[in-house]
Amino acid sequence: MMMTFGMFVFGLSTAAYQELQRQTAWRHQAQGRVGRRPARQFLGIGEESITLNGTLLPQFTGGQQSLDQLREMANQGAAWPLIEGTGTYYGLYVIASLNERKSNFMRDGAAQQIEFDLTLERIDEDDASHLASTAAMRALVPALNGALA
Repeated sequence: MMMTFGMFVFGLSTAAYQELQRQTAWRHQAQGRVGRRPARQFLGIGEESITLNGTLLPQFTGGQQSLDQLREMANQGAAWPLIEGTGTYYGLYVIASLNERKSNFMRDGAAQQIEFDLTLERIDEDDASHLASTAAMRALVPALNGALA
C-alpha cells in the first residue's frame, strides 16, 4: 500500500503513482506605505494541494476501473483523509481534478497504457460538513472490493 484516500488504496493493483508533488502557500497581506515598500502581515496558511502522477498498465496493474472509482468519489464532493503508507497523515482532501491520457491501443480500442494526474486540495479539519458520510463510504465499498479482488 502506497497511500489511502478514504477507502481508496493506491497500489499496484489499483493506481500506483510515480510522483507526488505537494504545494503549500502562506498568506501575507501587503499594506501600502508612502515612500516605502509595502508592509506585510502574516495571515496564516493558504492553499495546500497534492498532485499524484502515474502510469497504469492494465495488463499488469490497475486500469480504468480505478480511475472511475476516483471519479465517483469526486462526484460526491466529499472530503476524505489522506494517509501515506508510512503512516504520515496529510489531512482531509477533496478531489479537485483528474486527468487521464490513454495510448497504445488494442484492436478493440482498449488502452494498454493510461497516464493520470490527480489533484487533491486540502480543507480545514474543523469543517466537518465536507467530510465523507458513512453512507457515501458504504456506497463505495462494493466497487472498491471488486477492484481489490
